[in-house]
Amino acid sequence: MSITANWSYPTAVRFGAGRIAEIADACAAAGITRPLLVTDRGLATMEITARTLDHLDAAGLGRGLFADVDSNPTDTNAAAGIEAYREGGYDGVIAFGGGSGLDLAKVIALMSGQTRPLWDFEDVGDWWTRADPDGIAPIVAVPTTAGTGSEVGRASIITNSETQEKKIIFHPRMLPAIVICDPELTVGMPQFITAGTGLDAFAHCVEAYSSPHFHPMSQGIALEGMRLVKEYLPRAYADGTDIEARSQMMAAAAMGATAFQKGLGAIHALSHPIGALYHTHHGTTNALCMPAVLQFNRPAIEARFDQAAAYLGIEGGFEGFCGFVDALNSSMSIPGTLAEMGIESPDIGRIVEGAMKDPSTGGNPVEMTAENTRKLLLSIV
Repeated sequence: MSITANWSYPTAVRFGAGRIAEIADACAAAGITRPLLVTDRGLATMEITARTLDHLDAAGLGRGLFADVDSNPTDTNAAAGIEAYREGGYDGVIAFGGGSGLDLAKVIALMSGQTRPLWDFEDVGDWWTRADPDGIAPIVAVPTTAGTGSEVGRASIITNSETQEKKIIFHPRMLPAIVICDPELTVGMPQFITAGTGLDAFAHCVEAYSSPHFHPMSQGIALEGMRLVKEYLPRAYADGTDIEARSQMMAAAAMGATAFQKGLGAIHALSHPIGALYHTHHGTTNALCMPAVLQFNRPAIEARFDQAAAYLGIEGGFEGFCGFVDALNSSMSIPGTLAEMGIESPDIGRIVEGAMKDPSTGGNPVEMTAENTRKLLLSIV
């Protein structure tokens, strides 16, 4: 069966193996004539990036490249990228890579024509209205992992290098105009990245499904996204060349990010400050936190996950679902504690403080307080 489609929800998505060849046409459709391709340092020298630049060059769009991007992108990375964009005379951005490259690229596009500082557009109230919409460059997004779903998101996670806090930058026009989801680009991912990114997608679906907010469309997407991860992540992990599994995981990643419009929760509230302080892989950190957060939220979500387990073909309701998560983590060598991740003496106070400030707390089905969040954190130390 050929897995190929054109989607327009939540934005225009060109999905299918080999569709990176359409990158120049996608730029034209977005109104971009001189794109800056933004990616991370690791991808900058890889064959998939060179091939994409070749497609652009052959169409007369140049080979603009910016790759000074950390694994957890910072305001310093953003400032350098904005300078490169302005000095190069570019008129649009290609967000290429995993979550770090995609997030930074979207911020560069947002800030390319702004006069206010980056932190003025943090996801607080209506701060996004401070931005000049005419100063936001068009974006074409090309994910090369299957996890964050940032390609279909309207926000970016950027670390404040002075305070070591992760901040959410938001604007509706940060949603890429066109997305190319080509699963062939994910074939080279190593197992630990396949696991971490895949479980990130799963965490997005789990938290969206758990959120108490009303969004039936997101609820349905979250449920089906969990099913895709359950069915296809083990296959992608076992055989990185399984293009069907890679395709379905790329779909699940986009679904997770679409679903969490309904809300995130304690998993992300913890993983954001942990990642900011200790530079851990975001998806792997989410996976580590997930079993404890499921138990933390049990009073509010047990009945809901009884239903989810039935749909997913998992026996035992909520308990069976938790057992499935434990087994999935174990099968992919996900650490069970922060110590196993290499964080021997975490700063409990700073992590709790960061969690309580994180916007994700508002979507958790059990109210998070400093006291119960500290207890939750200590259960994974």
